[in-house]
Amino acid sequence: MTSIVCHDKQKIAAAFGRAAASYDAIANYQQATGDQLLNKLKSILVAKQVNKPLRILDSGCGTGFFSRKLKNQGDIVTALDLSSGMLDVAKSKDAADEYVCADMESIPVRSAQFDVVFSNLSIQWCESLHGALSELYRVTKRGGVIVFTTLAENSLSELSQAWQSLDGYSHVNTFLSPQDITASCQEWHHDVSFQQDTLHFPDVISLLNSLKGIGATHLTAGRQTGLMTRKRLQQLALAYPMAHQGLPLTYQTVFGVIYCD
Repeated sequence: MTSIVCHDKQKIAAAFGRAAASYDAIANYQQATGDQLLNKLKSILVAKQVNKPLRILDSGCGTGFFSRKLKNQGDIVTALDLSSGMLDVAKSKDAADEYVCADMESIPVRSAQFDVVFSNLSIQWCESLHGALSELYRVTKRGGVIVFTTLAENSLSELSQAWQSLDGYSHVNTFLSPQDITASCQEWHHDVSFQQDTLHFPDVISLLNSLKGIGATHLTAGRQTGLMTRKRLQQLALAYPMAHQGLPLTYQTVFGVIYCD
């Protein structure tokens, strides 16, 4: 079972590295979901009455936007990302206490090292959702918690449908169904919820730049090769559905919690 199809991790890391410098200025959706996830984590920790400081792994930390928030709360944070470019930006912000450039499906640390694993919109890049969660579970202490967001089936559906009408190709990766995501968590004490988030853009260029600017240049499964010409952009704009607020782009957001009992 794969959470995203037809991709090369090193190319993904390079794409995110190229986007690193401008990532925070354009990653509005990522920041909004991360804030929700952070609030969910705070509620869990209050209910568990845990003592600080906590050892936290920010898995798929990107530029360290949330690593820094966690560190500023007094926790000891390890920032992990596949992209060295993203980690360089995180280091420049002094976002964490430790930095690890590695694949979250193979984390180079001993088992049971962290009280909390926080992972915002990064786990969908993994080969196997269950495999990635198993690795995050391995490095979490007993009594700890893993909180994550990811994307579900039908994310970016408007963009996919517009491309399909033009050339018969989706140009968008396939994400797991809600049923498959829930099934991937079944062996652990878990809580998974789903939320639809729709962003609006004034034009096709700004919409596509919102994807390119966050490093998501590999949302291209099944695409045809070729340059994005002005004519091609105009065709896409004509095919794209329009809403009163602008061009819609919908994400099917998943919020997951795994309790390491």
